Amino acid sequence: MLIRALILAAVAIYVVFWARALLDVARRPDLSASAKAGWAIVMLVLPFAGLVLYTMLRPARPQADRR
Repeated sequence: MLIRALILAAVAIYVVFWARALLDVARRPDLSASAKAGWAIVMLVLPFAGLVLYTMLRPARPQADRR
């Protein structure tokens, strides 16, 4: 029972992070439409790897705001 609850919690947290990353891609003004589509496709086809890559490669918030 405890293991199921932990797995459910981990999946819920992952889905929230994944949805937030997709929304972040859609809202970024510094990306072209093709780059946004590319990131969205990568995150849809390779959910875990795409999310990790996007999180590691996206610029920090102040750096993105300067552009």
